[in-house]
Amino acid sequence: MKHELFPWLILFLPLLSATVIALFTLRSKTISSLISIGAVVAGFVLTVLFISANGFHVNAETSKNWLSIGAETSKNWSSTDGITGLQVDFGLKLDALSLMMLLIVTGVGGLIHIYSYAYMDEDDSKARFFAFLSLFTFSMLGIVLSNNFLQMFIFWELVGVSSYLLIGFWYGKPSAGDAAKKAFITNRLGDFGFLLGILTIWGVLGSLNFGELQSIFAAHSATLLSAGVITIAGLLIFCGAVGKSAQFPLHVWLADAMEGPTPVSALIHAATMVAAGVYMLCRVFFLLNADALHVIAYIGGFTALLAALIAVQQNDIKRIIAYSTLSQLGYMVMAVGLNGQTAAMFHLTTHAFFKALLFLAAGSVILGMHHEQDIWHMGNLRKKMPITFITFLIGALALSGIPPFSGFYSKDSIFAQCLEQKNYLLFGVAALVAGLTAFYTFRLFFVVFFGKEKSDHAKHAHESSLVITVPLVVLAVFAAIGGFIGVVNYYGSQFTPDHETLTFVQQLMEPLKTPVPMCIGIAVALIGIFLAFSIYKNADTDPLPAKLGVLSTAMKNRFYFDEIYEATFIRAHDTIAAICGAIDRFLLEGFIIGIIRGGTDLSGRGLRLLQTGNLQTYAFLFVLGVALVLYFVLGK
Repeated sequence: MKHELFPWLILFLPLLSATVIALFTLRSKTISSLISIGAVVAGFVLTVLFISANGFHVNAETSKNWLSIGAETSKNWSSTDGITGLQVDFGLKLDALSLMMLLIVTGVGGLIHIYSYAYMDEDDSKARFFAFLSLFTFSMLGIVLSNNFLQMFIFWELVGVSSYLLIGFWYGKPSAGDAAKKAFITNRLGDFGFLLGILTIWGVLGSLNFGELQSIFAAHSATLLSAGVITIAGLLIFCGAVGKSAQFPLHVWLADAMEGPTPVSALIHAATMVAAGVYMLCRVFFLLNADALHVIAYIGGFTALLAALIAVQQNDIKRIIAYSTLSQLGYMVMAVGLNGQTAAMFHLTTHAFFKALLFLAAGSVILGMHHEQDIWHMGNLRKKMPITFITFLIGALALSGIPPFSGFYSKDSIFAQCLEQKNYLLFGVAALVAGLTAFYTFRLFFVVFFGKEKSDHAKHAHESSLVITVPLVVLAVFAAIGGFIGVVNYYGSQFTPDHETLTFVQQLMEPLKTPVPMCIGIAVALIGIFLAFSIYKNADTDPLPAKLGVLSTAMKNRFYFDEIYEATFIRAHDTIAAICGAIDRFLLEGFIIGIIRGGTDLSGRGLRLLQTGNLQTYAFLFVLGVALVLYFVLGK
């Protein structure tokens, strides 16, 4: 393997950047931002050089011994071996899956870093922001490159910490602090299940290394797949993805994460944090049996539909795109549950392009509108912001699945996977979600860029600087062509060794192999766009609430999930805490401690009677004691 040091440099350069900024350059916004940008751009260049030298289909690990407890873990597992110890290496796994993710994280992340240089220019804490960005990038790269569960879990938690810092970056804003805490605590619930799943896997199989676990499964699949514990372990592992990728019922944190700066929204919701759950499921797919996959598929499908319905009646430009992310993540998780790892990762890749584009374009709109985020205060921005308008349109077409844009190819592969597995219910859900996606995406598009100016900010809007618009143009190119540049080839070979490599023309014509899902996908998308055009092209206010009534209110209020959780789990937690406090005060302090204090007090009072201070009394008691000792001794 050539350039074997490159993966280590790619991983640790962002950590070095964060350390240098925190210790030495925190007072300089320019130097700090350039160090952070340089680290991630260097990581992208090194990734390209490594792939050029070794190819995408390399399958290798490089590791150093890190942790050993007891004897070495048994390598040749059988049902009677048991666990003789724990040995964990700090290692990097390099294959098609991790290399493509490296390109996404460093490439898209690099563009977001460059965009942030201008977006955060007026912020006094710009240096701190870039330190957090570098820490986040290091954490995400650690997840991508980890070759074992323990190492992945550590980086998994580091992503949680760094996302907490970024979401709550403007900590003086109460809503930002609340959103950061909400994201952190919600993810901890999923991570608790993830940790239990890791412990279960180690307890059953005696290893945490992905390669060893895959070999164990291949050798003993008949024994293992029939065991209910493997289903439980798989679902517990999935809990980690439910938290990170914001699947129902832990989806509530993702939209509130919009309280962070817009580049954070793009970084978290495009190619990194929320994608980590899907990536993890594909990395450990061999652990998931049919029962676990069934649950995963339906949770993904339900999340996709729920988020799409909520997005229809949101008015904050970033929240609409956030719920779109949530819905697309549901697509990816559903694809994994339907044995479509290639389709899931394909959509993850194209989604990184067009969703980062949409978030950054939304940020450009927000800057041009002097930080106004309500779409009903915008209007006619296509004339004031032509570059943002065109790039946003490309992102919207890709998200809606209109050919030949990237989202069409990846979404079509998920539709085809539904029919291949003969799951017509989930295919219907996927088609409905596709129509809703096109509708709410172009609702946003027409309200923001067409019609008349709805506020003074809209009248005085202006195009963003080149540092903002150049990343938009680059992402727009990939959002347009990302579907037929052959991405599926690399993922396909990862999961299916005999996968047929497709030429450029074959990749371009791939959807024609499954004409039914292709035609349905295009039809529902066009219907959604037509409805959005009919209703919103020149609308000054939203006409849907009057037509939908209670349903519109429920959508706008996110189907009251926050209120339900507040009324049940959070209040139940407060009630339990109050009961435990009462038990602690009245039972422990009042009864047990009371007995101890009372007994000590009585004993002290009794012993105090023996301390008279009279020498004759002490002499008498001494003689009496000697007499008693002699009596018992002589008596025997």
